[in-house]
Amino acid sequence: MNSIETEVVVVGGGPGGYAAAFYAADHGKKVLLIEREPRLGGVCLNRGCIPSKALLYATHMITEARESAKRGISFQDPTVNLDQLREWKNGIIQKLSQGIAGLAKRRGVEVIQGRGYFDDGQTLRVETEEGQQFVKFEQAVIAVGSQSALPKAFDLGNKRIMTSRGALEIEDIPEKLLIVGGGYIGMEMGTVYAALGSKVVMVEAMEGILMGADKDLVKPVVTQAQETFEEIRTQAKVQKMATQGKQILVQMEHDGEAREELYDRVLVAVGRKPNCADMGLENTQVQLDDRGFIQVDDNMRTNESKIYAIGDVIGGVMLAHKASKEARIAVNHILGDNLKPESFIIPAVVFTDPEIAWCGLTESEAKQKDIPVKVAKFPWAASGRALSFDRTEGMTKLILDPDSERILGVGITGPNAGEMIAEGVVAIEMGATAEDLANCVHPHPTLSETLMEAAEVFYGKATHVASPKRK
Repeated sequence: MNSIETEVVVVGGGPGGYAAAFYAADHGKKVLLIEREPRLGGVCLNRGCIPSKALLYATHMITEARESAKRGISFQDPTVNLDQLREWKNGIIQKLSQGIAGLAKRRGVEVIQGRGYFDDGQTLRVETEEGQQFVKFEQAVIAVGSQSALPKAFDLGNKRIMTSRGALEIEDIPEKLLIVGGGYIGMEMGTVYAALGSKVVMVEAMEGILMGADKDLVKPVVTQAQETFEEIRTQAKVQKMATQGKQILVQMEHDGEAREELYDRVLVAVGRKPNCADMGLENTQVQLDDRGFIQVDDNMRTNESKIYAIGDVIGGVMLAHKASKEARIAVNHILGDNLKPESFIIPAVVFTDPEIAWCGLTESEAKQKDIPVKVAKFPWAASGRALSFDRTEGMTKLILDPDSERILGVGITGPNAGEMIAEGVVAIEMGATAEDLANCVHPHPTLSETLMEAAEVFYGKATHVASPKRK
């Protein structure tokens, strides 16, 4: 029996897993990193965040070229070489993955490619191509992530019915594409395919798209999508799919009316499920909730004292930066930091056109929880920078405590909102007030100064908008 002993074993090499492995190694721990895929980086790098943002950037060039005609600059219609587009996208993934592997080597983190299975609370069996290896560990961190959920009713074994993984391969540009689910994955991929020329129909069972964000932030995205998509149907339900020749026959109900329609491809983006099945967790004290996610305490520790879990596999918002933060919380506890970790602010970004970003308390959450707040908004129609590139549909809003005037939440809609939201995170984490933000000089003309002017709106003294003065 091939057996290895280590202080820390991390199962899963995504943004949570490799962050945990590297952080533990930086603090002198002997670390093994187990990854079943050929490349490190997890779903985010290989089949999620990075390739989707690369495709969004590439296809946005098409949109910008078309829009430039009204400025007196015209281009010929673009020609799309899908093979070259895929090669460029995959090159980015390869470069980043090699970079992570290089960082692991320099830190002395041993990487084993294989599938991890817990024989008990201190033994991990790793199944590799060369055979089995048994790892005796002092602590383990589970960071195996999640995968796209595909309801059985839609799983026909037909590659024309895609999850996000298949959609990112861009095998062709379907003439008619149905997207089931109006969350961030559906909206981002819809943006890509619509720019490439597909007639996109989006179906969402809820009353609106991007339900996690405030409606006023989502409104400009809906307006833009209604122009670029063929149709957006809310409160609509897909009931059945079937293969019909080289197309997919879809039965759905919308506005009380039954419909049958043919599509060249269907993207199912209705959520994700944890990857913790068939890991041998039943041989440990690790507990799962009723949806199959691993239960942890504030230190990311499971009911099995030697095993921690982080990232998508524990549920909550499924974001790479959340997993990376949880990696540090878990490792700090392994290192002996027994202080109860404070809550932290997790920013969210949807890379649609325009982008939406928010952090902290949202206005809708405040209403649901009956938390008294004041809201200050600065419209980008009053931003010289937004006017300079014809993107005045955006908005910056602050959610404020009415008594202390502390910033509780920030929301931004518009180009580069994702790059700007970090200032909101800093403001909330540092306990900044609207006055603090208003007094910070921002460069002009930039989109960042909309944060300063939103704070000035709160006091009724914004330079570029007329608003009632506060009493």
